Amino acid sequence: MSSIGSSPSIWRQPAQVWAVAFACVVAFMGIGLVDPILPAIAASLKATPVQTELLFTSYLLVTGVAMLFTSWISSRIGAKATLLLGLALIVVFALFSALSGSVDAIIGFRAGWGLGNALFISTALATIVGAASGGSSAAIILYEAALGLGIAIGPLLGGLLGEVAWQGPFFGVVVLMAIGFIAVLTLLRGPFEKRRPVPFSAPFRALGRPALGVLAVAALFYNIGFFVLLAFSPFPLHFTAIGIGLTFFGWGVALAITSVWVAPILLRRMRITRIIVMVLPLLAIDLVVAGILVANPVALVVCIIVGGLLLGIMNTVLTEAVMEATDLPRSVASSAYSAVRFIGGAVAPPLAAFMSHLWGDTVPYVFAGASVLVAALVVLFGRKALAHIDTGSHDPAEDAEAILIGDAA
Repeated sequence: MSSIGSSPSIWRQPAQVWAVAFACVVAFMGIGLVDPILPAIAASLKATPVQTELLFTSYLLVTGVAMLFTSWISSRIGAKATLLLGLALIVVFALFSALSGSVDAIIGFRAGWGLGNALFISTALATIVGAASGGSSAAIILYEAALGLGIAIGPLLGGLLGEVAWQGPFFGVVVLMAIGFIAVLTLLRGPFEKRRPVPFSAPFRALGRPALGVLAVAALFYNIGFFVLLAFSPFPLHFTAIGIGLTFFGWGVALAITSVWVAPILLRRMRITRIIVMVLPLLAIDLVVAGILVANPVALVVCIIVGGLLLGIMNTVLTEAVMEATDLPRSVASSAYSAVRFIGGAVAPPLAAFMSHLWGDTVPYVFAGASVLVAALVVLFGRKALAHIDTGSHDPAEDAEAILIGDAA
């Protein structure tokens, strides 16, 4: 992404661009917002860790399934309507979550939140690109900034508001997203892109391509490692909400730094498949070490932040690989890949909590490390199907768009 040049007018944008960018920050905050309050929700609502982890499962599962259809929807009703629908769903279901009295209800409302998130994220960048001054380069840099800021601030804000009450982060999202909805409604004007209707079957056809199929399977196992680290770690840390928030603020900053700056440097100097088979084993080692040292909070925090550095590289590189996997429209390939990837993310949190209950806190991390190694082996043994991605031609703007959507997912 660093190959995309900056524009001198990057900070001189119309109000409508800043409206969408603000909403993007809040949407990306939702990725880690719930993390710091998982133990508090479990204690307040008398829920088991497995039940509490289903807050991630319902959100990710619905987001993944919805990603298969968001292009089809937005190509028919338009970008602004899709953005507003997504924002409205997030506001409504975040409010319902805050007012809920049972963990089962929150699990259901988080599913609706995931639908809104999928609709919004899949459309936001295209809208910014169409409305920004300074061309697509300036728009993409703005989107990168929103992504990094949201991922980093989400856990921190969740921790701060969670210190007041477990409902605090949900009410915070309601207020911020309502402001974003009003801003988009009043400031976003005019057509921003020419969309051709996307066939309903396009993402399913994309998964039938061998290269994309290999990458999707690898991403499924990779995401198990990702979400064991993100969603399970708050429980063995035994920190307060603010302590967990600060920990994952560091994780988010690390992820944003390597995703935006380090990964593009590696992509310029190394083949995509080589980066994948090099970084995934390092991530597996980090996860296993986290499991071995799980009783030491300081060591676990270090492993979490190191994991963020490696995850940032992998998010960008894997999605870059997806962009070269097929000759189908890149937004379609990215959506299909993200949908499969979310399955791993949806399964991992409750499975990790169940393993911890049966065998202790070390086992989930070892399982996560093994899953990441499986992902590396899938890429290694599937390298014949992936050979062309190391020599594919790249359109910087298209690649950046798909990478950013993949990171947000």
